[in-house]
Amino acid sequence: MPGRLTAAAALTALEGLALAGLGVYMLFVGIAGDPDSPQQAETGGVTLLALAALPLIAARGLRLGRRWSRGPALITQLMALPVAWTLWTTGGAMAAAAVGLALAAVAVVALLVNPTATEALGIGPGERTR
Repeated sequence: MPGRLTAAAALTALEGLALAGLGVYMLFVGIAGDPDSPQQAETGGVTLLALAALPLIAARGLRLGRRWSRGPALITQLMALPVAWTLWTTGGAMAAAAVGLALAAVAVVALLVNPTATEALGIGPGERTR
């Protein structure tokens, strides 16, 4: 397993864990806290937990060297870039989160399109569909 795939899997898993953590927090606030709209907080929490599944499953697939995992991992990064932009335009403390998210997304894309990683996943010129 090339280090590039391991790094991509780790960053993708970190993104998934961050989404899951935020989802659990929103659920907690919706149930035990005093949000403006408990229903909206709970729905948001459940949605974030569901969205966290994609990068977590992709990270596991990357770690195991599964060919199919590259697509979901790249999709996760493409979804992260507009989120990073939105955080950036919010400003304040969110700007630091935006920079971190954008750097992670660009790094994972670069790691996954690298020929070493694509070859390890069985993707590339001359490869037949398995």
